[in-house]
Amino acid sequence: MSIVAGMAQIYPKLGDLGHNLALHLDYARQARERGVDLLIFPELSMTGYQVQDLVPEVALRADADDAVFSALLEASRDLDIVVGFVHEDARNRFYIANAYLSAGETLHIHHKLYLPTYAMFDESRYFAQGNSVRAFDTRFGRLGMLICEDFWHVSPAYLLWLDGADILLLNSSSPTRGVNASDRSLSTRWVELVNQAYGSMFTSYIVHCNRVGYEDGKNFWGGSSVVDPDGEFMTHGLYFDEALITQEIDLNQLHRTRARLPLLRDERPGLVRRELGRILSESLG
Repeated sequence: MSIVAGMAQIYPKLGDLGHNLALHLDYARQARERGVDLLIFPELSMTGYQVQDLVPEVALRADADDAVFSALLEASRDLDIVVGFVHEDARNRFYIANAYLSAGETLHIHHKLYLPTYAMFDESRYFAQGNSVRAFDTRFGRLGMLICEDFWHVSPAYLLWLDGADILLLNSSSPTRGVNASDRSLSTRWVELVNQAYGSMFTSYIVHCNRVGYEDGKNFWGGSSVVDPDGEFMTHGLYFDEALITQEIDLNQLHRTRARLPLLRDERPGLVRRELGRILSESLG
């Protein structure tokens, strides 16, 4: 079985849900025309990154009663979509979130676990932390989603791997101070290395979509990519420009790689659980 993944490397307009919804629907149209099965948008693709005090105004309830979210659900009837947005829960907490939409339904919502609040970042001032990481079933198999800083920590990706995810969908609003591809920052290279490491360590597909454009002096570098279960880039690059990037993924490669390199077979989660328990008990003692 193979699927075509699309990465919508867009430049959202800060705080403008109407503009960004139209952008999403246009990229969904382009994706259908190009035979895409699964379309991934960047982190906070519906709002832009530095929403700050606009958070309550741009938040979505993530159900069909919300006109904006309803339009996204309708767009997913013949195309699976991952969209980044501000999610307001039933108790009025706000999260950086991804929703996986398929056949007009929401299959899964992931809340960002790690909120960077250092250097140029100030996320924990405006958002609540997510508190779970779960794989979920789709028509393409079992997948998992992580948002930006989440995949700078190895534990969420590891948990998704153990929970059955064979494709990790990563999205981000990752900035750099560079102005062209030859002037990429350390964080850019770090993300690319992490993506390759996860592909090879977890013998899984890694699909990463990063946004482009400018906000308040931040330049978002794009560079969306797909890494195969051998840790090799299948598509990689296209820095700083808006684009719909597509890549066919052969799910049979999972079998071939894992037969050669049975890391998943030999993993020992019981050992990890026992030693984590020891470490936690000793740190509390």
